[in-house]
Parts: sequence; structure tokens; C-alpha cells
Amino acid sequence: MLLAEQNRLLVRLRWTAFLLLACSYVLVFFHRTAPAAIAGELTRDFAVGPASLGILAASYFWIYTLMQIPTGVLMDTLGPRRIVAFGGVIAGIGAIIFAQADSLFVAVVGRALVGLGVSFPFLALLKINAAWFPESRFATMSGLTQFIGNLGAAVAATPLALLVGVVSWRSVFVALGLLSMLLAVLTWLHVRDRPEDAGLPSLRELSGKAAHAPLADDWKAGLRRVAGNRSTWPGLFVNLGIAGSFFSFAGLWCIPWLMKVQGMDRALAAQHATLMLVAFAFGALFIGRLSDRLRRRKSVMLVVGTVYLLCWQPLTQGMPLTPLASHALFALLGMSAAAFTLSWASAKEVNPPALSGMATSVVNVGCFLGAAIQQPLVGWVIEREIGGPGEPTAAAMASGMSVFVVAALIGLAGAAMVTETRGRNLTEVQA
Repeated sequence: MLLAEQNRLLVRLRWTAFLLLACSYVLVFFHRTAPAAIAGELTRDFAVGPASLGILAASYFWIYTLMQIPTGVLMDTLGPRRIVAFGGVIAGIGAIIFAQADSLFVAVVGRALVGLGVSFPFLALLKINAAWFPESRFATMSGLTQFIGNLGAAVAATPLALLVGVVSWRSVFVALGLLSMLLAVLTWLHVRDRPEDAGLPSLRELSGKAAHAPLADDWKAGLRRVAGNRSTWPGLFVNLGIAGSFFSFAGLWCIPWLMKVQGMDRALAAQHATLMLVAFAFGALFIGRLSDRLRRRKSVMLVVGTVYLLCWQPLTQGMPLTPLASHALFALLGMSAAAFTLSWASAKEVNPPALSGMATSVVNVGCFLGAAIQQPLVGWVIEREIGGPGEPTAAAMASGMSVFVVAALIGLAGAAMVTETRGRNLTEVQA
């Protein structure tokens, strides 16, 4: 095959794989943040209080958390194509069960199945990015991945809040289930895990370098190597604190806080949530690009993470905000939350390239373990303030936000322990 033909095929397959998996990732974010927009409907239909609502929303995160390390192993052994296609079918079934649920238990089962099915696309995209794009663009592509994924989160805020005023939220989730299954079929047919699967040389070979060493037959030895590397773990705490608090707030408590503490109607509150999510998307894109250009991971995380921590102070105090101040605060909160997106590049760069799926999966556990803990914990704090299940007060909602301040501090402490890689794979530099 001529070099020009190779390059054309490489570009076409690269972006086909990225865009199809990115579409699945949009659904991941939609499911993650949708409960915030339909919190009132869920409370009404299942007759639950804040703590039970937190458990329902968090059921997605618990199964997502448990699947992170197994997903990393599967990405490094079976590859993204098979796993994402399988997950799309499971998520589709879960969404339809959730839509048809007539009790809280059935809704939790459906939501957990969704969490299982959508636990694959993000790590699959990181694996695709590592295989199909130059190493020097990994943080940039991670930022682009977050940018596209957050389109789903933005759609789950204002548009979903408006849509459920026209059609039932149940109809929306049935449609999501069918769309998830369609994407599964397209992924199976058109995605290739790496250039070699399409008869092409690897990117390193195309640039005149030796190919990366393949994964050893014993994947357990690879996982032990990743887990035994002290430099792997700080990113987990970055994600536990910063990503966990952001996902918890955006996915459930943002709109209720705005409605109760700031007295907004649901449409205006959803507008703020959308702004925050769009700002996060642009922040991830910008911070990834900035980190690649500066060749710095740790320092960028520390500076941006500090801004994120400071953004929580007005929310915990429940101070009244002018429209300009509230919009500015939520935009800054979303943009600075993107600090955690550099954790994946950091984890990848302190471990062998063949183990990138496992490395990123270990730190990614923190994102969803943090959210799984914090969503119901905020609900518990609110109920404790009001003396049990019931309509939360503004003061109780503000007290609940203190959970996120502690989480942001944990994330910042994790960033301080991250190994600075200067955008290089340290295992190759040492070799």
C-alpha cells in the first residue's frame, strides 16, 4: 500500500473510531447528569426523600466504580471495539428498564445496568487515543473527549428540563435505550482497536520508531505492576475529590440547590447547570491543550484545582447572588473542575504504554467512587439538618455543599502528590 493511501486510511479509521465512541460517551454524560433535571419527577413518581433520591442517582456510580479496573484490563486484552459494543446493549436494556420502573427498587436496577453498560466508552476512548493519535497530543485528545462528552451533559440539563414538560421522562429514556443499541451495532461494524488491525503500521513505526512492547500474556502481572507503582495513585485522589464532587453536584444537587437557595425556577436553574457543563467542556479542552504546550501536568492541576476549591465557598454560605454573579460563578466552577482531566495523562505517563488501559482505569476509579459516596452523603447531611425526609430548607441545602468543600481539598492534596512527567512516558525515559 502506498504511503499516501496508508495516511488516508489511517485518518479515516482514526476519526471513525473516535467519533463513534465519542457518541457513546455523550450518552454516558447524559445518563450521569439527567437525574438533576428530573429530580422533581423522580421524587414524585417514586415517593422518595433526598437521601433515597441520592441512592437512586448513586446506583449508577457504584457499578461504574466497580467496573473501572476490570474495564482497564478488558481494554488492554480484548480491546475497545468488543467491550463498547457489548456495553451499549447492556446500557440500552438498563435505560428501558429504568423508564418502565414502577418502584424505587426496579429503578435502581435499571440505573445500575445503565452504569454497567456505560462504564466502557471513556476508557475505550483513552485507549483509542493512545493507539491512533500521536503521544504528544494525548492530553489534548483527552480534553477533546471530555468536551464532546459534556455535550451530553449539557443536553441533560436545560433541554431535558424543557423536554419533560412536553413528553414523559420515561419516553425519553426508552429512546435513549434504543439509540444506545444502535451505536453498539455501528461500533461493532466500523471501529478498529489499533492501526495494525486494519493492516497498517503503528503510529510509532510510521514515524520511524520501534513499536511499543506488547502486553504480556499474564495481564495480572501487568495490573500488579500498575498497582505497585506509587506514582499511579495520586491521580485517584485528584479524581475522588475534584471529579467526584463535580459529578455529584452536576448530576443531582445543582438544580435543587439553585431552586431552593437562590429561589430560581427550574428553567433558570437548568440554564445555570448547562452553562457550568459547557464551561467544563471548554475548560477540559483548553487545559489539555495548555498542558501539552507547557509540557506540565502537576503545576496546571494545582493552579486550576485551587480555583475550583475557592468556587465552593459562596455555595456553602448560601449567600444571595445577582444574576451576573451566579452565571460567572457557575462558569468558573465548571471550567476549573477540568483540573482533574490531566490525571489520566499523568497515570499513563508513569506506566508502560502497553498498560495504559489499566493505568487510566485505576485513577478513574476515583471519579465515580467519589460521586457514589458524595451524592447520598449530601442527601444525608440535608436530612440531618431538617430532622428527616421532607422538603429541604435553603440552610440545609447550603450545609450539604460542605461535603464538596472537603472533597475539593482531598483532590487538591492528591494533585500535590502527582509526579511531574513533563509530557513524557517516564518508563521509556528510564529505559
